[in-house]
Amino acid sequence: MKTKKLLNCAWLAAVALVWCPSIDAQTATAKSHWVSGWSTAVQAPADYPGAPPLLVVENQTVRMVVRPTLGGDRLRVRLSNEYGTSALKIGAAHIALVRQGAVIVPNSDRALTFGGQASVSIPAGAPMLSDPIDLKTTDLAELAITLYLPEKATGSTTHFLGQHETYVSAPGNFSATEEWKPSSVTKSWYWLEGVDIWSDAETTALVAFGDSITDGYGSTMGSYGGWPSQLAKRLGSAGPGTRIAVINKGISGNRVLHDGAGVSALARLDRDLLAEPGVAGMIVLESINDIGWPYIKVAAPKGSDSSDYFLFADQKVSAQELRVGLLQLIERAHERGIKVYGATLTPFEGVNTYTAEGEAIRQDLNRWMRTGGAFDAVVDFDAAVRDPEHPTQLRADYDCGDHIHPSDAGYKAMAAAIDLALLKHLSPGPRDRQ
Repeated sequence: MKTKKLLNCAWLAAVALVWCPSIDAQTATAKSHWVSGWSTAVQAPADYPGAPPLLVVENQTVRMVVRPTLGGDRLRVRLSNEYGTSALKIGAAHIALVRQGAVIVPNSDRALTFGGQASVSIPAGAPMLSDPIDLKTTDLAELAITLYLPEKATGSTTHFLGQHETYVSAPGNFSATEEWKPSSVTKSWYWLEGVDIWSDAETTALVAFGDSITDGYGSTMGSYGGWPSQLAKRLGSAGPGTRIAVINKGISGNRVLHDGAGVSALARLDRDLLAEPGVAGMIVLESINDIGWPYIKVAAPKGSDSSDYFLFADQKVSAQELRVGLLQLIERAHERGIKVYGATLTPFEGVNTYTAEGEAIRQDLNRWMRTGGAFDAVVDFDAAVRDPEHPTQLRADYDCGDHIHPSDAGYKAMAAAIDLALLKHLSPGPRDRQ
């Protein structure tokens, strides 16, 4: 018996010697963590008037330009085959600093690997993280992520409204080539979901969660004029203590309670908020499409005896139903220690989906946001951009021209309406405190 006890003590002592260094390593690692520096909300292609044509490539290279709001020395890339129905073969993947357009900065190119391999097959429905790589970047520096697709692939996992042009090559692998002439140019991102930055423990991310007004529709292409980008600029010049990445998770046409362009806000919250590394807060600007879409009128098919009809007439929602949906977003975010800031809905009188009934719902929701206390704080975008003489409309100089989406100046006013003092108190949620 004594011998057995002695052996047990010796075994425990040996285990302690092995484990102690691991504990020290975990403590050291806890001083840094992964933070989403740039990300987008992926979606499946949609077949409706004005939607981008479906990308089809084979033995071609696709170069996409993104702009993380925070820089660092170490990063990783997240690819996605979320809406693919078969495995996606990536023959090569590279990342580099952008010099101009599709041209990368000399000597900045880095090959991405996946489990040490240069190529990877991404299963249908799955994301894929690259191995970390060393590349020194600065805040708001553009990066080129270049993918070589050796086999036929369709852009089944995309984000329609890219903030920069995407370049598609002639046949061949140009993933490491500094400069090549594209055979075509699009305005969407494909199979690309995010860029994470290895940063100190106090660095956090704020998700801008919404529809086309968050996505930046109506802003000048390539200017990063949407309100999330302009908020990132404000934070970058706010001085010490404001290392906060701003992540744009807007999808043009998104709704809270029904699928539209992209699955509903309730369906995508886990992927687009809760699964993002380092997120501490969210500004949610959703519901205007829930209000307006039931009044979208479409032409009847040619040869039909029917007159024009309302495509989503059976999807009308009440203010109470929208409150329930928004409360679900709040509660699910709060479970992860993420603060939720509600953004009031901006005016939309002048579009063909505007109705007095819809305006009443918008006003009801805005009153509830301002006075109901459900959110951690409220950002009053409505007050920032409405016409003081006609508050159901956008101010003329803040209107991009379609009477619902702001201009660059309107988006700047929205970004200016956000109290930076709210954001300075954001801290990583419990899952990030290792």
